[in-house]
Amino acid sequence: MVRTLAATAWLFAFALPAYAQDERPFEWLAGAYSFSDELGGFVIDSVSGTGTRTDPIVIRETFVSASPATLVIRARRPIRFFDTGTFYANGILHMRILARNGSGHGWVEFEFELQEILHKASVFGDGLSFDQRSENRELISSDSFAEFSRDFEPYDKLLFRNGKIDPGRTGGFSFLITDFTPRSQFYLVQDPRVPST
Repeated sequence: MVRTLAATAWLFAFALPAYAQDERPFEWLAGAYSFSDELGGFVIDSVSGTGTRTDPIVIRETFVSASPATLVIRARRPIRFFDTGTFYANGILHMRILARNGSGHGWVEFEFELQEILHKASVFGDGLSFDQRSENRELISSDSFAEFSRDFEPYDKLLFRNGKIDPGRTGGFSFLITDFTPRSQFYLVQDPRVPST
């Protein structure tokens, strides 16, 4: 019996991927979604929350440059508008991004852009936006920038300005993503801006 258990444990150990101590998981799970930094340019440090207004998805991340970087967001199960389960997955996702400036350059603006198809502008008909159908601006805020603007056509963009995030500092951004024609995967392009010369 002991020999059988030992052999089973040995086989199980080799069936799982091996990670070095300092490696991060490929995807971070929270609420009804998974989040990945697989496209590079930044590193996810932690993810928590369920995606509701009172318990938003909170993503802590570190940018290693002042170049745009793309967060990959995937639904962990089919999204249904009548879903009342533990995971909040009805096409409404409250998020808070905590972005640490590890680039060595001060950021004077920060822009987010939603894309259903990577590198392709999101249009009105795809149903994906920063709460495009609502005029409620209370759900959008930043602790580092005093103003923001939303651009819906031909892109879905949210630009924060009139502020700064110095090197080594972290800036927080809160907003609502709505996806009324839910897809299994979409993208959030994050663009820290440095002063123009």
